[in-house]
Amino acid sequence: MGIKDWPADQQSREKLLAHGTKELTDAELLAIFLLTGSPGKSAVDLAQDLLLEFTSLRALMQADCATFTQAKGLGNAKYAQLQAVLEMARRHTFEELDHGDVLTSPEATGAYLSNQLRHYPHEVFACLFLDNQHHILKFEELFSGTIDGASVYPREVVKKALQHNAAAVIFAHNHPS
Repeated sequence: MGIKDWPADQQSREKLLAHGTKELTDAELLAIFLLTGSPGKSAVDLAQDLLLEFTSLRALMQADCATFTQAKGLGNAKYAQLQAVLEMARRHTFEELDHGDVLTSPEATGAYLSNQLRHYPHEVFACLFLDNQHHILKFEELFSGTIDGASVYPREVVKKALQHNAAAVIFAHNHPS
């Protein structure tokens, strides 16, 4: 039985439209992204299989092209589509805070920085330069390193802070492992 034959309240797209994204499971969200299943499997069944194979939605979304396309039902087109969606989400988050917005909480700051640094396979040291009202002046990745370290030069950090006329600086770095 195809998804179109399911009751409307059990169809992922209709459920999303009626109740919003928060009501959907990871498999249902992934099924909407996939659009179609594979022979003998609905999009939801394929999504559930993929989540079991990759162990989580995050692991699936962070898979490299070779790993992603080895999974049954996924190819280069889906990989490119997923990368485009991830980049749009990153840019959306960046835009929300990039136009002089105020960082109002540690949680908002953490989410912003995590979104900027989460995809690197190596360590990156970055700075968020703020004015005296904590409006974002600039986010800059200053130093890159290896999988487990990055050299940071304080003099360069100070030069950048002065260059941006920053009243405050938030330092950040990722842990790719």
